[in-house]
Amino acid sequence: MIDLDAIRTLADIPAAWARRRGDAVAVKFEDRETSFSELDARANRVAHALRVTGFRPGDRVSALTKNHDSWYPLFFGTARARACFAPINCRLAPAEIGFILGDAAPRLLFVGEDFFDCALAAVADLPAPPLLIALYGEHPAFLPLETWLGGAGDAPLADAPELADDVLQLYTSGTTGLPKGVVLTNRNYRAFLEAATEVDGFAYGEDETVMIVMPLFHVAGTNVSFSGLAQGGRLVLVKDFAAADALHMMRRERVAHAFLAPAMIQMMLLDPGAVEGGFPELRSIAYGASPIAEDVLRRARQAFGCDFVQFYGMTESAGGGSYLAPAAHDLPGKLTSCGKPWPGIEMAILDGDGRALGVGEIGEIAIRGAIVMKEYWDRAAATEETLAGGWLHTGDVGCRDADGFYYVHDRIKDMIVSGGENVYPAEVESAIMGCPGVADVAVIGVPDDKWGEAVKALIVPAAGAQPDPADIVAWARERIAAYKVPKSVEFIDALPRNPSGKVLRRELRAPFWEGRDRAVG
Repeated sequence: MIDLDAIRTLADIPAAWARRRGDAVAVKFEDRETSFSELDARANRVAHALRVTGFRPGDRVSALTKNHDSWYPLFFGTARARACFAPINCRLAPAEIGFILGDAAPRLLFVGEDFFDCALAAVADLPAPPLLIALYGEHPAFLPLETWLGGAGDAPLADAPELADDVLQLYTSGTTGLPKGVVLTNRNYRAFLEAATEVDGFAYGEDETVMIVMPLFHVAGTNVSFSGLAQGGRLVLVKDFAAADALHMMRRERVAHAFLAPAMIQMMLLDPGAVEGGFPELRSIAYGASPIAEDVLRRARQAFGCDFVQFYGMTESAGGGSYLAPAAHDLPGKLTSCGKPWPGIEMAILDGDGRALGVGEIGEIAIRGAIVMKEYWDRAAATEETLAGGWLHTGDVGCRDADGFYYVHDRIKDMIVSGGENVYPAEVESAIMGCPGVADVAVIGVPDDKWGEAVKALIVPAAGAQPDPADIVAWARERIAAYKVPKSVEFIDALPRNPSGKVLRRELRAPFWEGRDRAVG
């Protein structure tokens, strides 16, 4: 349980648990353990150093790093100083990182040793570059973290964060254009904390171990971390995801809970370690951030033998939205659903004019509640469009059934219109995934003189397999309507994905639509 009297904002988490059981391990990273008391003291030093540096409420602090235990005191210290933390996707190119730094305008950029050269390239053309600080590692162009911290004290700051403070600015992946900074406040995360322990998949026991494999610049990585620490849990942080290592860690560290992107689950199921010896301590695996094929989910439930919880949400909704509880996974016809809304959150299906649609009608999924973002940073027009009518417009096509369960068909821009019929790639991909010899699949629309668009399947073969395209088409035809069946099949080595595991269909479509009018965003 989260003590909401002791934990009013995210910044209060380390101190609340330092008072209650300060010697307990808060974070384990590689061979290093950090107690709640140590995390609290370190966060206070960061907060004091920010104030000495002249930081005021609302100033931005950025970090460019892989998952690392120094991320946590940096975030909590920034929140205590009433500044806003804006972590950067470390998988981006220097030019993209430079754009984000120019947009967020942080005064400080903390960098892990893996990205020193990348950071220097990113700030090279900025008119007002941030001060560069080495979060870990050494480089002559970077101020060492300990030097920056200096003699900063470890007592709490006198003034407490306010609910209106901006606390986290996460940048969207930019698959349809330049990244936008999603501004989340303490009030948004207060709503998250209030709902978390009522939602299966975020309700952890004190002393239980939670594995963090999602990147900490992604809302799934941050939210599972916040929820775990707020409930007194022990985080085991993974720097780089590898299926075999993650499976080994789950057993060695007696992991009780984890959040995994569907692509991670697929990779783990391909490893022999997934079925060797079981996972006796594992209580739940939450999944989300991208669609999952029904066949993959069934195999995962069998392999891991624990509860599975699906989350549907967006960075713009602080990761909240709907969830499919463990028990609902066994209800007839609900396995493909993303579940029902979180407590305190409203969801609806809207038409193009913003009107609510009825049961079974297909439209855009919308979310409303205190968990919805404040704004896109310095993007007034985009904010107004996305929050039109008081709803967060997700850009996802879906419907609601008579029992109140929601279903995501696909992204609006990924929908294929073939001969006047709407085809949702995720549905076709799910139908194909169980086909023998198929390791991964993406479905796109390609130009067709007769139908406008034709359904095309891009297949990653399983190791050692040479599936026949005709067999794949026949497999799909047994499971979905004829107009949804791929008209062509092509084999590729790997699918391009963003950090959250979503397939970048725009990149796959681009060669087929070059020189044509169709948008490929």
